[in-house]
Amino acid sequence: MSGISDWIKHEVDSNDVVLFMKGTPTFPQCGFSGQVVQILEYLGAEYKGINVLDSDELRNGIKEYSNWPTIPQLYVKGEFVGGCDIVREMFQAGELQAHMKDKGLNVRETQAS
Repeated sequence: MSGISDWIKHEVDSNDVVLFMKGTPTFPQCGFSGQVVQILEYLGAEYKGINVLDSDELRNGIKEYSNWPTIPQLYVKGEFVGGCDIVREMFQAGELQAHMKDKGLNVRETQAS
């Protein structure tokens, strides 16, 4: 298993924002992944989407890596942020934007409605 963990760690460490998701940013394969993509797109955040459906090893490996049972999983500056519900709640509260700005990322200002 260490091979996939090392690969995941490399991706998380070498990209400011990484979304492990089902499908791709242009074609999400599940609603939860699609919601996180919409939030990141809305914020204008640059991110890398990694399709966990490409490999069973990756799909299982990311769950072990984060100790989190579901996909999608969002990482910002090497840190696990959460899955769809957490990302959506943080976004609606303005916390996701603040967190990303605190990490030095350029994101669009939003007003919670």
